Amino acid sequence: MGNQEKTRTERDSMGEMEVPANAYYGASTQRAVLNFPISGLRFPRRFLRALGLLKSAAARANRDLSLLDARLADAIDRAACEVAEGKLDAEFPLDIFQTGSGTSTNMNANEVIANRAAEILGAGRGARGVVHPNDHVNRGQSSNDVIPTAIHLAVLLALHDVLDPAVRRLRDLLEEKSSEFWGVIKTGRTHLQDATPIRVGQVLRGYAGQMERAESRLAHAREELSWVALGGTAVGTGINTHREFPGRVLEIVSRESSVLVRETTNHFQAQQTLDAVVEASGSVRTVAVSLLKIANDIRLLASGPRCGIGELAIPEVQPGSSIMPGKVNPVIAEALIQASAQVVANDLAIVQAGQWSFFELNTMMPLAGYNLVQSVEILGAAAANFGERCVAGMRATERGPELVERGLSMVTGLVPLIGYDEAAAIAKEAARSGKTVREVALEKTKLTPAQLDEGLDPFRMTEPD
Repeated sequence: MGNQEKTRTERDSMGEMEVPANAYYGASTQRAVLNFPISGLRFPRRFLRALGLLKSAAARANRDLSLLDARLADAIDRAACEVAEGKLDAEFPLDIFQTGSGTSTNMNANEVIANRAAEILGAGRGARGVVHPNDHVNRGQSSNDVIPTAIHLAVLLALHDVLDPAVRRLRDLLEEKSSEFWGVIKTGRTHLQDATPIRVGQVLRGYAGQMERAESRLAHAREELSWVALGGTAVGTGINTHREFPGRVLEIVSRESSVLVRETTNHFQAQQTLDAVVEASGSVRTVAVSLLKIANDIRLLASGPRCGIGELAIPEVQPGSSIMPGKVNPVIAEALIQASAQVVANDLAIVQAGQWSFFELNTMMPLAGYNLVQSVEILGAAAANFGERCVAGMRATERGPELVERGLSMVTGLVPLIGYDEAAAIAKEAARSGKTVREVALEKTKLTPAQLDEGLDPFRMTEPD
């Protein structure tokens, strides 16, 4: 018995509950700890920051609307700021797989903030009569509008802090490499087969264009997420909240977080669905697919070094094999590929979560919020790592130019001079004999060496006539 953890008795609407003596959370949280011993997965730091920012702003708004005593509101504000700053993260023990509205986590925040605020005011933890988690901390709110608002805000913070800057930086690096390699020719490939020549710089311009469009897609995601549910309370009607409350709260949050959040124009859709989260996830998934393509292309173009394509050389960052000495693998690209795959998988779970909207509420909010924040964070981190540790040090090799002259699709440049059928016959003969297109054309056609030089100039083939 001496090794048992000390407890204190707290109360909620269901009665008494023993909670750890040193915990800031209370009875409702402890019930959820016991009810959901599922995965060990927890809400991420940015979600807790979002929740803290919302509770802090709510306290100030309620104070300014004369709905909370100033001394009480200031203590709640201070405690909520500690949540936002990460000082109380250990007080959020709840599993992601919990009540589908996230009510348990909203009450977790309410109880932690209430007990910490009571402590700030000189009372002990559990002094429910000093600062009440529902009447004071949750005033003007419901889990049903706070949790979706916190999800939107957390994803917006992750976009602002991680993925947006990573995409911009990668775009810049790809544009720099495109300019650097503009004068390097290589064989194009379609269907994994040799195609007409292309500049290495043009290949990289395509990748940079994907990132430019990724920026637009993420801007669309931010627009979708900027409209939030706060103010709708239980079912979207706004019962028990002041008409000015959501606007005041969101103005404070926007100012202090550097991301725009504003009250939805239709509270019923904002709480009945996760449509905005599903839409934003689709944009993030598209960016992940773009990044996967870029990482995989660069990995393949750098394959070798002797028996692969080898047209690019990427930085060697670590030994690649526990058995083959000297082997080096494209591990930075592989990390991004895996992160991209996880984002695609998360998106499917988010789509399924969006389908679980019944009547006035969605009941897969924790799952959707966790997955989308994770998607943005891991994709941003992996893209930033790929840019700095792979793309920035990438080089074009001599192998690309060396292979161009032997490419069979070079014959495409002769089509305007001799026609498609005769050009096809030349390509087939070159493939059969091992000769170059130039050598066969010199033997089989009346084209002069000067005409062949012009028709088979690979750089002329990289732009319209």
